[in-house]
Amino acid sequence: MNGPEPVRGLIHNRFDDGLVVASADQLINWSRKNSIWFMTFGLACCAIEMMATGASRYDLDRFGIMPRGTPRQSDLMIVAGTVTLKMATRVKRLYEQMPEPKYVLSMGSCANNGGPYWRHGYHVLKGVDEVVPVDVYVPGCPPRPEALLYGLLKLQEKIQEDRVLRKRGLTVGSLAGATLDGAADVARPLGKK
Repeated sequence: MNGPEPVRGLIHNRFDDGLVVASADQLINWSRKNSIWFMTFGLACCAIEMMATGASRYDLDRFGIMPRGTPRQSDLMIVAGTVTLKMATRVKRLYEQMPEPKYVLSMGSCANNGGPYWRHGYHVLKGVDEVVPVDVYVPGCPPRPEALLYGLLKLQEKIQEDRVLRKRGLTVGSLAGATLDGAADVARPLGKK
């Protein structure tokens, strides 16, 4: 035996195969990222691409991603298509009905920034991030199923990085720092507005 002896720790090679050592965060996030249930609603032509992604050719089930028909059982909202001002209140209501942790994926140019309609139409929202906080943006008009798959894989990476005991920020859409519960009013000195 020439050469140095390999360094062994206290638990190095002490257990049989099949024993996995991980933190609680890693275990919980692994189960979350491999069981994403998304809400099935489409607003425009991007919904056709979303349906094609769930079909047999691309098969979202192999990633553990399943469609659900109700927001109370969903943890991902895929906003696929043009969001009008009338629909914006409904999108926000559906988002508020989703249980925590909840994620939003904005799909297509119309959902990301209003698309070709925002310049000439007064009825189109200039991006869904004005109503709900968006985690992943998928560009394209309409984006291909491969682009949606890539966005979903990026969301899975983001979920894996979460810490379970940390609360997500309570912000209103893209207005970072605006609180939902009026905590800013409590912090303000009396007599000043």
